[in-house]
Amino acid sequence: MRRRSFLAAAAPVPLWACSAAADSAAHITGGFTGNDHARGHQLRDRKTWPTPAVTHRAHTVIVGGGVAGLAAARALRLREQDDFVLLELEDRAGGNARGGTVGGIACPLGAHYLPLPSDDAPEVQDLLEELGLRQRVAGRWQYDERHLCHSPQERLFFNGAWQDGLLPVHGVGEATLAQYRRFAVLVEQARQAAKWTIPTRNRPLDTVQRALVAITFIAYLDQNGLDDPQLRWYLDYCCRDDYGTGIATVSAWAGIHYFASRHGFHAPGAETAEREGLLTWPEGNAWLTRRLAAPLGDRLRTGSVVLRVAQGRHGVEVDAFNTAKQRVERWQAQQAIVALPIFIAARVVEGVPDFLRQAAQRVVYAPWLVANIHLREPLRDRPGAAPSWDNVVYGTQGLGYVDAMHQSLHPVPGATVLTHYRALGDVPGGPAAGRRQLLAQPWTYWRDTIVAELAAAHPDLAAKATRMELTRYGHAMAIPLPSNHGQIGLWPPQNLRKQLSKQKQLALAYGRLRFAHSDWAGYSIFEEAFTLGHWAGA
Repeated sequence: MRRRSFLAAAAPVPLWACSAAADSAAHITGGFTGNDHARGHQLRDRKTWPTPAVTHRAHTVIVGGGVAGLAAARALRLREQDDFVLLELEDRAGGNARGGTVGGIACPLGAHYLPLPSDDAPEVQDLLEELGLRQRVAGRWQYDERHLCHSPQERLFFNGAWQDGLLPVHGVGEATLAQYRRFAVLVEQARQAAKWTIPTRNRPLDTVQRALVAITFIAYLDQNGLDDPQLRWYLDYCCRDDYGTGIATVSAWAGIHYFASRHGFHAPGAETAEREGLLTWPEGNAWLTRRLAAPLGDRLRTGSVVLRVAQGRHGVEVDAFNTAKQRVERWQAQQAIVALPIFIAARVVEGVPDFLRQAAQRVVYAPWLVANIHLREPLRDRPGAAPSWDNVVYGTQGLGYVDAMHQSLHPVPGATVLTHYRALGDVPGGPAAGRRQLLAQPWTYWRDTIVAELAAAHPDLAAKATRMELTRYGHAMAIPLPSNHGQIGLWPPQNLRKQLSKQKQLALAYGRLRFAHSDWAGYSIFEEAFTLGHWAGA
């Protein structure tokens, strides 16, 4: 990608529109919230730390309180291993699946839904059963409909009107429809030729997948003559939504996996399966992470900046800076579960093994921005499909928004919070430029840009918005890049796993350390993070 104007790269809307939005949005209060990036940057910038002021002991130390770390803690509890502690950087556990409130209305700060897991994800299925989200009735699994996404589920603002679904269909020509059908055939052929699962379980690639993982998704589309602008916009949107960057960056394996691991790709007019069900809540996946964190009590130590993880012959030592007490504390344990992003793990693990160093060099992270916009009253709607849970505007840099009150059964619409997402992994200059934007631009810049972008579908948004709170993720997710390694994810050679007993062969271990994070799968979704965390703690 080529860098042009830094400002123009971040905002695909005209500059005059941003200026107009700034005038109309000036009354909207808000700011940055959710993450304390200064804590994490201490690990990078601070050269020396005081010696530990106190020493604690536990059988197991879990480092990192995202989905993987919380899953590891649950697995330990299930096997009645209660002598553990979980150290988390932020003031709340949950990682990218935390939630908050704006104007008294619950809303997500990151991940906002969970597709119904297949039998390939028994660990996730067990969690949902434990939480009462599904139960067996007359020999069949049934989900609690209160937590399933209410209809209508999604819509697209395209050609001046709302349409049902996110694939552009209204007013498109036969040539576009023909390419939709062609891509559907290719996805189905891939599904028949190889096994596509979530989680991936880091298995060796089949022949067809090996070819796909070696090239970009856009190269695959070029090879198959799929150049229709509407199709490419939709596929690019899907990749940015799941992977943080678009079809020119992610591997063709990732682009096909998006569809083949679920219910395929269905062209308009074709016989289609029932739309995939998903679970969602006003606070997003924080509904899940809060329940995973609740039983931990004082075993969950938030505000802990992990500085060092070292293993010896008889145990491990973990040093962490306690932000509340402003002191370094040492934990001595029999083992540690490192549930950190790979680039952080490579910084804190003492005597970092080669496989971890190599993985840290390979992984590239997509930055994200999440904006929660409080509205005092409902927006006037344009013609077409009715307001939905997921609402996307065609051709924009953003990924649309979800409505926090869509799950509400209140008969009269009222105030709500719209959660808007922006993936910054493919701005000119790449992810590093996106991270610089997140740090350099004031929150009012993002407010005005977002208001201008959404005004195409909602001209009255600025007048009805009262507050906008922004959450920044500099390293939100690992991007599934093309690779010639013939393997999905970033796991080390198979021989390192031989140290484990048979029942733990799927876990990633190095001496007294267990590694668990969605990074190891090569892309970031709940099922991958939870499964890897469960294996590490089981």
